[in-house]
Amino acid sequence: MVPWIYIFVYFLGCVQSKKRGLSLEEKREKMLQIFYESQDFFLLKELEKLGPRKGVITQSVKDVVQSLVDDDLVLKDKIGTSVYFWSLPSCAGNQLQNVYRKLESDVQSSERRLVELADQCNALKKGREESDEREEALSNPKKVEEKYNELKDGMAEYADNDPAAAFEAMKDAISVAHAAANRWTDNIFTLRQWCSNNFPEAKEQLEHMYQELIPISTGGNY
Repeated sequence: MVPWIYIFVYFLGCVQSKKRGLSLEEKREKMLQIFYESQDFFLLKELEKLGPRKGVITQSVKDVVQSLVDDDLVLKDKIGTSVYFWSLPSCAGNQLQNVYRKLESDVQSSERRLVELADQCNALKKGREESDEREEALSNPKKVEEKYNELKDGMAEYADNDPAAAFEAMKDAISVAHAAANRWTDNIFTLRQWCSNNFPEAKEQLEHMYQELIPISTGGNY
């Protein structure tokens, strides 16, 4: 006696297989059958009614038909305000012929390109046959590069004592000091003017103090 669990699994598998939807390619084949069997012209709304009879749900008919139009398997044209779709078995045959010719042309182009590349490869091999001299020649650039990196690393150890670098640092420091001196000189003149304007009674005393401070701040040059 067959256990009931096996019967249930078999029944469930049958139900699921019936519910499985069609793939896009299967839907395309079903819609093409409608055109080939009738060899007639259809409006989209007519196709949406005929699609479910072939197992293609109404909501999918528009997209499926458009994919066939994009692949030139179904033709469409607008007549007045209506758009008609049609396809004959010869349309598919012509499309396959076009695809075949294109693929054949691509194969021929690829074969010609392969021959050209093979000739170039053979030409480049001339003078590059494996030998001791070639191995030595190929190793020389590598040795030079290794020596260059070694010298570069050695120079980095003495970077702090580089006269050129020290000179550039001094130039930068002088530039900063010069800018600071000009800035403070401007500040002193601004402060002097402000004091003269706000304390006119002490102007003479301020001028005397300013004359005493100038030699100290400028080293006697002003």
